[in-house]
Amino acid sequence: MKIESIPGSSGYLDAFPERRITYFSNKYVLGLTVIAGIGGLLFGYDTGVISGALLYIKDDFEVVAKSSFLQVPGTWRWMLGVSGVPAIVQFILMLILPESPRWLYMKQDKSKAIAVLSKIYDPFRLEDEIDHLAAAFKEECRDKTAVSYWDVFKKKEIRLAFLAGAGLQAFQQFTGINTVMYYIPTIVQMAGFRSNQLALLISLIVAATNAAGTVLGIYLIDHYGRRKLALTSLSGVFASLIILSVSFFLRSSGYTTGLYARLAVAGLALYIAFFSPGMGPVPWTVNSEIYPEAYRGICGGMSATVNWVSNLIVAQSFLSVANAIGTGTTFLMLAGIAVLAFIFVVCFVPETKGLTFKEVERIWKERAWGSGNNRQSLLEAGTGNESS
Repeated sequence: MKIESIPGSSGYLDAFPERRITYFSNKYVLGLTVIAGIGGLLFGYDTGVISGALLYIKDDFEVVAKSSFLQVPGTWRWMLGVSGVPAIVQFILMLILPESPRWLYMKQDKSKAIAVLSKIYDPFRLEDEIDHLAAAFKEECRDKTAVSYWDVFKKKEIRLAFLAGAGLQAFQQFTGINTVMYYIPTIVQMAGFRSNQLALLISLIVAATNAAGTVLGIYLIDHYGRRKLALTSLSGVFASLIILSVSFFLRSSGYTTGLYARLAVAGLALYIAFFSPGMGPVPWTVNSEIYPEAYRGICGGMSATVNWVSNLIVAQSFLSVANAIGTGTTFLMLAGIAVLAFIFVVCFVPETKGLTFKEVERIWKERAWGSGNNRQSLLEAGTGNESS
């Protein structure tokens, strides 16, 4: 079966545009997305952030302070508990999720696999998807091989793919997103807003903007493209960080009007508006698409580790760096990192919109060995190495 004829590939969808599906046009796929993604990963996180902020500012907001729910000793425990509610809801909803058709087919439960596929595709495309699943199953049985962490770095194709995935995860953090989210009240007060009430209110507005932008990103990522969305996002992040830097330089130079304060708030809002629909979801989406089947789990886990280690480094160092070199200079440094991230995406991250895993694998092979090189597939090469 040629790649151009594989269901879901760009060639297949060009030949049969009526068989194209999107998250928002297919109720079944949209339901899976809501249950598995938005319910736990988006609203669970933001619920924790916002509920924690409400508990912190209850002395400044009368309506919050009078809430009987918050008049309990040790309210920080309630903060953690409230953020766990969406996780419980997600757990219950996931009990009704079907297994993936691919997994069912691999476990020889073909009737259930076909039943799941029939909820996703129309009858014309369903037959093609079943044929493709059968062909993929035979290929995996033939080429099945164990991989290790060291194999990720030994194979040039996988090394390039991991560089792109892990690099995106690192730049997501080093462009300062969690610095902004964690320290919004501090940044706002640094900008000259001395009221805790106003600072935390602005924090809540920014957190809500982040949630809305992430939902928008779910729509844009399939219509605009991963690479283009990341580049647009980084352009806006760079501009917003420059605005933040200028606002703090004005403040440190003794500028007496409220211009720097308004610039700081505008920079924060612009940062979240550009980051949340782009560099928020794109690294995770790209990492789920750029690795061959045998390496998907191990590379995905390693790139997620890069993300959280980068998060830890940025969160622990931001205030210390800001105190040492100044807040304006710190944001200018983050803007420089955004430029490096832009160059990185241009040079190392391919567009994966509308491509199958086989098409993406072919991209990495061409980048590693040139388009004219007729090498075996990655899994075949791995099998050959083991037998030699």
